[in-house]
Amino acid sequence: MVHEETRRLLEETATLGGGCFWCLEPVFREVAGVTHVKVGYSGGEVPNPSYRHVCTGTTGHAEVLQVTFCPAEISFRDILEIFFSVHDPTTPNRQGADEGPQYRSIILYHSQEQKRIAERMVQDLDAANIWSAPIVTEIVPFKVFYEAEEYHQGYFEKNPDQPYCRVIIEPKVTTFRKKFGLKLKTL
Repeated sequence: MVHEETRRLLEETATLGGGCFWCLEPVFREVAGVTHVKVGYSGGEVPNPSYRHVCTGTTGHAEVLQVTFCPAEISFRDILEIFFSVHDPTTPNRQGADEGPQYRSIILYHSQEQKRIAERMVQDLDAANIWSAPIVTEIVPFKVFYEAEEYHQGYFEKNPDQPYCRVIIEPKVTTFRKKFGLKLKTL
């Protein structure tokens, strides 16, 4: 286990979008080595967008997570392995019933090393023929992150009985727990 002060000095940030941020956030909150998760907007040009504005599909922003993690405990490649397992990276501007550019699959890299790892992972996954179509995930440089409104933070935890949470999010979280049990935080 890494000492808390050392961990803060070593932390990295990953910014990822794979559909509705409500679906990805609870997964990454449970990953060992992840110290912080916030939902928000990135990848567009409109400053300080609201959820309502992003939902129009006209801001250029995607719904994203900003994941802070300790690479001594979990690698960026492992973060991406989880990311690609919990959404469909082959559908442009769509995840399930959610449609529009705000739901696109996107990796906003924070360093050239993250870019290299992301591009390599996409090549490896495409070569493995896991999906019936090629991966369309955008890999672009990170510019800015706009934190989403407070009611979006921890949405699944706050609203477990809401129909969208029960029907869409809960099965994803359950599947993630089964597949990545060794990467879960211990309580």
